[in-house]
Amino acid sequence: MKQNLWINGENVEAENYRPLFNPYTGGQIAEVADATSAEVNRAIDSAAEAAGQMAEMNAYNRADILRRVADYIAEDREECAKLIVEESSKPLKAARAEVDRTIMTYTFAAEEARRIQGETIPMDAAPGGEGRIAYTVKEPLGVIAAITPFNFPMNLVAHKVGPAIAAGNTVVLKPASQTPLSAFKIASYFHKAGLPAGALNVVAGSGKSVGDVLITDDRVKKVTFTGSPEVGTYIREKAGLKRVTLELGANSALIVDEGTDLSKAMPRIVTGAFSNQGQVCISIQRIYVHENIAEEFVSQFVKEAGRLKVGDPMEEETDVAAMISAGDVQRALSWIHDAVGQGAELVLGGESEQQVLKPTVLLNAKPTDKISCEEVFAPVVHINTYKDFDDAITQVNESQFGLQAGVYTNDLQKAFRAAKNLHVGGVMINDIPTFRVDHMPYGGVKQSGTGREGVKYAVEEMTELKLVSFKLD
Repeated sequence: MKQNLWINGENVEAENYRPLFNPYTGGQIAEVADATSAEVNRAIDSAAEAAGQMAEMNAYNRADILRRVADYIAEDREECAKLIVEESSKPLKAARAEVDRTIMTYTFAAEEARRIQGETIPMDAAPGGEGRIAYTVKEPLGVIAAITPFNFPMNLVAHKVGPAIAAGNTVVLKPASQTPLSAFKIASYFHKAGLPAGALNVVAGSGKSVGDVLITDDRVKKVTFTGSPEVGTYIREKAGLKRVTLELGANSALIVDEGTDLSKAMPRIVTGAFSNQGQVCISIQRIYVHENIAEEFVSQFVKEAGRLKVGDPMEEETDVAAMISAGDVQRALSWIHDAVGQGAELVLGGESEQQVLKPTVLLNAKPTDKISCEEVFAPVVHINTYKDFDDAITQVNESQFGLQAGVYTNDLQKAFRAAKNLHVGGVMINDIPTFRVDHMPYGGVKQSGTGREGVKYAVEEMTELKLVSFKLD
């Protein structure tokens, strides 16, 4: 299979191509276009030319296009899921769940397109404002650059493209190098749904050849990025006065208080730790358990994690499959070995086979171990204990990240203390930090980024507020 660029509503032959390999089997999937700077500029040209048409498009037309895209994905649900599996090694059942969420995200985007609205301003509330009527309108920014990661190759594209189109913008999309096929698939659905040529362009390639052009071109009015803090910082430094939304990951933590029904919570917690091989920004990485229930918690957690089926992502029952690259496996293993060398106890996993890192559980890792203080982005969890609930909150906050945190407790006062004092973008009470539905505000503090996703909130950041004032006499 040969995958071209998607520019101005057409498949465009590229100057360069590269092979794309299945992370689990190692077999070649496709030859994928590797865009040059000139080709990226051509995509920006196309988006800039289409910006006026998109800005003039009626809200109901934008909504109808987004609704049709959701319907096309639903019709091809299984095909889309298997495409995600093939290029990312996400287990099939998780890939189906992602497709379902993608459908929901575009559905929300269609709804939000119909309710972008301003407000009237009571000008006579201030002296000198008498005899005036004023109102605000929200207008599209223009060209938006969307840079997406590999771990949710359809739904995280939807979280950027859906709100952008809903608000009347045009998009140049750079998907992750390992997972471009899902993005091109989505572009074909938008074309079929009647999106004007040039309103969505997809250019695969390296960060240097594609990303640098996107973030420095003055015609691009906003960059929305999901990825590493290092790249996010680079984008922020290079983007100038462009708007920037950055979702940069975390080492998400869970507090488990005494009195928690462990048998009820455990399957959920294990899912939050190991789903998609731990390659989720809000995957559970750190667990702080009250000392009175720690022994039972560890016993149940290790037992439940040991039940996970590891292997071929195309098999219906597989829970954990290959990580995205061999380099990521080796990095995670080195962090595990370093933690053990510093005194952590390895009680499950810690070994790999065929680019599959087995679910791994460590006890009592030090706060300074990379496995604790950095984002491991792998199926690795460490469990520590606490005596005082407020001390657990402090331990969670002693992180450079702050995306989401979870708290299991039956004490309402503790729940409210956690909600107030945890320095994160989202606090999930009696649930895992890995919880997300696609219309809620989502984003972090500290090194976890700036801005918020969630369709309604992304639309806000993809529009410009304009005041209109009439003097009546």
